[in-house]
Amino acid sequence: MIEVVVAMDQVTKNIYYLLPNSLELNINDEVIFESEFGLINGIIIKNKYLEKKKNLVLPLFNVVRLVSSQDKNIIKKNRTTESKALKDAYKYSKELKLDMKFVDSYINFDCSQLIISFIADDRIDFRNLVKKMAQKYKTRIELRQIGVRDKAKKIGGLGPCGLFLCCNSFLTDFNSVSINMAKNQMLALNPSKINGVCGRLMCCLSYENETYTELKKDMPKIGMKYETPEGIGKVVDIDIFNNSYSVEIDNKGIFKFFGDKRDD
Repeated sequence: MIEVVVAMDQVTKNIYYLLPNSLELNINDEVIFESEFGLINGIIIKNKYLEKKKNLVLPLFNVVRLVSSQDKNIIKKNRTTESKALKDAYKYSKELKLDMKFVDSYINFDCSQLIISFIADDRIDFRNLVKKMAQKYKTRIELRQIGVRDKAKKIGGLGPCGLFLCCNSFLTDFNSVSINMAKNQMLALNPSKINGVCGRLMCCLSYENETYTELKKDMPKIGMKYETPEGIGKVVDIDIFNNSYSVEIDNKGIFKFFGDKRDD
């Protein structure tokens, strides 16, 4: 078991497991910590606790210190640099005739790396753009081509439910979402209803899919022939929440049945 704390980069929303380095830390403390990309500033989101070694990616980096007033000035300056870098990247891309749409820029605390995210329809040869940016900012420049889901995660917004986007507020990874999940939940396959603001299938389709699968496994399928006390008919509707199904029987009409399980 290893004693760790959990910190989040407030800009990128990335989560880091760190060694507390004998510091007294509390939730919401602003800290400077080490990472593979240099020093980063973030916030403690989980206090010291013991974690199994197998659940961690080693080696772990250290929390260096709590954020000081001087550090806050550096952080403020970095945010200004990020804004300026985004404008310069746009200007240089136009000069180089590169079809790129820039999303955001991020510079770590010690200014050892500047990351600029963009979207584009095709692969872009941005080597000359990197050279221009490196000459101006005197640091390592990394351009990342991202997808529309990543763009939504970075920018944020409100979903059809009226809440902040899951990807921007708490999801750390994009799980696979398929159209079969929408079909399994008997949703209308209308893009305006099942697609998120990114234009892709909504992440939340996966949240209840397992529950729907479990509830439906003992129920007849719509369209199948099914034997009932009223005779053999075709299943025209199922209601998994009321554990009921409707069967249309020739010359008799539609009958609703409750709680019966299909006989295999």
